[in-house]
Parts: sequence; structure tokens; C-alpha cells
Amino acid sequence: MNFNAALENIKSYEAGKPIELVVREYGIDKDQIVKLASNENPFGCSPKVKEAVCAIIDNMALYPDDSMVKLKTALSDKYKIQANELIIGAGSDQVIEFAIHAKAHEGSKVLMNSVTFAMYEIYAKQVGAEIIRTASREHKMEEFYALYQEHKPSIIFLCTPNNPTGDGLKASEMVAFIEKIDSNTLVIVDGAYMEYACFKDPAYAVDPCDLIAKFNNVLFLGTFSKAYGLGGMRVGYGIAQDHIIKTLYKVRPPFNITTLSLEAASVALEDEAFVQECIRHNFEEMGRYEEFARAKGIDVIQSYTNFVTLSLPEEKNSSKIAQELLKKGMIVRDLSSYGLNAIRVTIGTSIQNDRFFELTDPLL
Repeated sequence: MNFNAALENIKSYEAGKPIELVVREYGIDKDQIVKLASNENPFGCSPKVKEAVCAIIDNMALYPDDSMVKLKTALSDKYKIQANELIIGAGSDQVIEFAIHAKAHEGSKVLMNSVTFAMYEIYAKQVGAEIIRTASREHKMEEFYALYQEHKPSIIFLCTPNNPTGDGLKASEMVAFIEKIDSNTLVIVDGAYMEYACFKDPAYAVDPCDLIAKFNNVLFLGTFSKAYGLGGMRVGYGIAQDHIIKTLYKVRPPFNITTLSLEAASVALEDEAFVQECIRHNFEEMGRYEEFARAKGIDVIQSYTNFVTLSLPEEKNSSKIAQELLKKGMIVRDLSSYGLNAIRVTIGTSIQNDRFFELTDPLL
């Protein structure tokens, strides 16, 4: 059977290995497995969210509110924007898909960092677009601008803080770069980990309201999967000027967010104290990883997220180390598929992090 030829050179996205699969493959008791691979909030979501979701469980026979008015109102209040400047997706990656299908096509070029979120490339290749990458691991705006001038891409992705490395881009540098970009080029600023960057250093904080007020060609992405602890609910959003959002709605399927997900995300925004406490704990525990890396002579990329990337020396193989940890019930992310001899580790609870250090110490 023949399929779309554009799919032939696309590698499927590799999600973090689920706990259930490790149980089956290695026979390890589920309670003994620690998952630090997918950058989830180790404390889960706010207790208020759990109560709210349970309260509406009897509404499952009805389609969700496709206007999403409750969630849009909450996000509008949070960011001081209008509801017509918002689009909600099943995770922010669905909004990425909307944007690429709306803007790119065969013959288009999409510019991104050398090491960044894999779905940018996967979605772009689905429509036959050509991928242009910078040379450096971190976002260097001079490299981006040189490639922009040479290739005139339809879309530019700026992932800050960057996944899977954790480094960030100062907001002032990003704005100075966008100021030089033609208004017909869509610049997508992926802020999936922005809550962490805002907490760690205001210089890396991006305000979506200011961004879209200044630029008519920018789409900002946010998500409830990280700081808000709702990865299983799959809720993300895009913020842009009205003319961009109207276009994205043309490729959005109806009822793309479930009733439970809409309620969970809306209520999560009401408990900002819970989120900030989780983020505070995150950076407190991150210090332990930095100390561990220094003691082992391992490079750690400065992170503005809820994970750390440990760059291993040549004599240590990231795939082998990740596999050895997996056999012991510790799930981390091997970054060899990104061309890095490194492992990415989600910052867990104190107990989970203790376990990581205990198991990893003899391997390094």
C-alpha cells in the first residue's frame, strides 16, 4: 500500500518509557520504579483540581463546551489578553501542528535550533517542508539571523527554555531578533517551561501580552503539562494576534479538548500558590544535581526548567547508562537520538532524587 511520500523520512516521536512497560519488561514492582524521564511535576496537580474533576464526572455523556469559555476567561485574566487571542490545543504540540499546517507547505522552509523539541521537525516534514537548523547546541541569535537571511523561512521556532537541554534565551535578545524578521515569517515562541524561567531569572521571562502587542507575526505557546501537573489531561494553548488565531481555527477539529481537561486546566489556574511551591522545590532540588555533577566531573547545562541535562564524558555512554538505570527501575531520558552523549533527568521529589543519586553514583 502506498502512503504519503513525505512520511518516508520521518522518524516517529519517542516518548518516555511508561512505568507499566518497565514492570512488564523487567519484572520490577511498580512501587519501586521512579520515572524521571518526561518532565512531569512530581507532586502532580493541585488538590483543588482533583476535587473539581471528580465533581463533574457525571457529565461525561455530553460533548465538551467547544467555546472553552471558562478556560479562555481564566487565561485571558492571567495574561491580560483577549479571548480571541487564544487557541486551546490537546497539548501545546497540537497548536504547533495547527500552525505548521496553516503556514507551511511543500517547498517551505522551517528554521529551528540544532537541538530542540522533536515535534517541530516531525510536523514540518508532514507537509513537505525543508528543515533548517543552526549549528550551535544553544540558541544563538546571530546564527538564527544569518540562516533567516539566507533561507527566508516561513516559520522560525524559538524554544525558550529549550527542550531537551534546559538552557534559556534572554527575553531582550529574543525581542531584538524578532524585530529584524519580516512580518510574513511566523515566529513561534515555545514557552512550555516559561513558569520555571520566570521564577529563576526575570531576564528570561517572556510576557505573551507584551510580545503579541509588539509583533503581529508571533505565536506564543504555553502548556499545563509541566508546572501545573496536568500532563495526562493534555491541555496547551497558543497566544497571538486575532488574525493568526482565526487562521489556526480553520485547522482545529471540533471538541479537541475533553470536558475533564477543560475543568482541570481552569481550576489549576486558581491555585497559583501550589504551582509556585512546586517550582520553588524544583530549583532547591536542582542544586543537589549540580553538586552531584561537580563531584563527578560531569558537565551540567544550566537549566531554567524542571529537568537537568547531564553531558557525559566520552568514556561514558549515555545509552548504556540509561539502560542500566532502567534495569534498576530508574527511568531517565537518553539524548543520544539528539546527537548528545547526555541524559536528561526530571527533578523529582527529594526521595526520588535520593534514589537517582544512589543508583547513578556507581555508574559514573
